[in-house]
Amino acid sequence: MKSMSESYKAAGVDITAGYKAVELMKQHIAKTMTAGALSDIGGFGGLFELDITGMERPVLVSGTDGVGTKLKLAFIMDKHDTIGIDCVAMCVNDIICCGAKPLFFLDYIACGKNVPEKIAEIVKGVAEGCVQSGAALIGGETAEMPGFYGIDEYDLAGFSVGVVDRKKVFDNTQIKEGDVIIGLASSGVHSNGFSLVRKVFDIENSDIKKPVAELGGKSLGEALLEPTKIYVKPVLNLSEKVTIKAVSHITGGGFYENIPRSIPKGYSAQIDKSALKILPIFDLIAKTGNIPERDMFNTFNMGVGMSIVVNSEDAETALASLKADGEDAYVIGKIVKSDEGVIIA
Repeated sequence: MKSMSESYKAAGVDITAGYKAVELMKQHIAKTMTAGALSDIGGFGGLFELDITGMERPVLVSGTDGVGTKLKLAFIMDKHDTIGIDCVAMCVNDIICCGAKPLFFLDYIACGKNVPEKIAEIVKGVAEGCVQSGAALIGGETAEMPGFYGIDEYDLAGFSVGVVDRKKVFDNTQIKEGDVIIGLASSGVHSNGFSLVRKVFDIENSDIKKPVAELGGKSLGEALLEPTKIYVKPVLNLSEKVTIKAVSHITGGGFYENIPRSIPKGYSAQIDKSALKILPIFDLIAKTGNIPERDMFNTFNMGVGMSIVVNSEDAETALASLKADGEDAYVIGKIVKSDEGVIIA
């Protein structure tokens, strides 16, 4: 590669670092390639050949998101190889709520200084998230923006597209009173609520690498950086065994905002609080910050990263399928006639 500019480099942008970053990340991207991926990394557009064999009315479903201020934890811990999993998860976990299989993913990394090895570590995480969800990483962009981001800072966002046959889109109009709500355990805080988390623990001025007894000896930094769980494959497998009526990805807004989005008017989710497996990290957040229970359930996933509504007679089959795929799945409540949206008791 002969392209270089000493003048641009003097202004803070080293385009040769970008070329090196691409070379370093290729080994990770190669692991994500699926049958539909047609383009090599480094081109102007990502190509994907859509296979709609057996589909009567294919519907494309898209999702885009970032990681938010969880990135601050990655900066402090100087750990960058899992934050990409979070970015993918935030997109594909939304897509699966419609019953769509993710096809491909693109990422966008903006940084103050392009350190090729760090960029490759970030993309390593993105690639791992793509492998976990079955999506191909077919493109992306890295922008070096000195003066806009700090020299050790970056932002990360992503975009994914999936496909589902129209007749297989999860249909919440079939929800009825007595339907069972199954919860899929989260791996931790996932990627939401970190502005509150950072305030509660005064992250920037605390030793977050020190082991914490309440977290089983893990450091606060380790517990908070635990990557977001990706639920795509278990939910797709489940959809082949039972009728899934609704799925909620529990992100920002917690139970109170997300679960009602998947339930039609006239019905509510009645959650059995005693059944919930609330993770120690949430107890620690509530205790340290003196956060009211209502606010906790309105901000965090509280140990449940996704909820699924099925017929009561399908609950046993659904639980068996999810557990066979390695999920800690359990009944967290039921559907009742009400306009409250969510009832936690």
